[in-house]
Amino acid sequence: MFRDTKAFSGFSVDDTDQAQRFYAETLGLRVSRDDAMGGLLTLHLAGDRPVLVYPKADHVPATYTVLNFPVEDVDRAVDELTARGVRFTRYEGMPQDEKGIMRGNGPDIAWFTDPAGNVLSVLAQG
Repeated sequence: MFRDTKAFSGFSVDDTDQAQRFYAETLGLRVSRDDAMGGLLTLHLAGDRPVLVYPKADHVPATYTVLNFPVEDVDRAVDELTARGVRFTRYEGMPQDEKGIMRGNGPDIAWFTDPAGNVLSVLAQG
């Protein structure tokens, strides 16, 4: 039934203005906004798979990674994002280096959050 559908994902934020600035300016994504739908944002990612970001008054940040960005060079991505003001999250018990990158347990990966506290990552392309 769903084999040929173009499924998409979505998650909530508490402030779509702040989210729009972060995703467009800090991360450099193409973002569209539908104010007729209460400020619904669409993140336009490669591969023609949109991600919806919707406002929710009682938003609670996801406790898991809601969006992963595969990159060729995790170190470079972390350095560029750090220069743009992004702070990388460190998790107790995870073997992360001084940049916040976990290496050697699967693909290199580093986690950060959007302004609403949702967890995102950059990880080495397979």
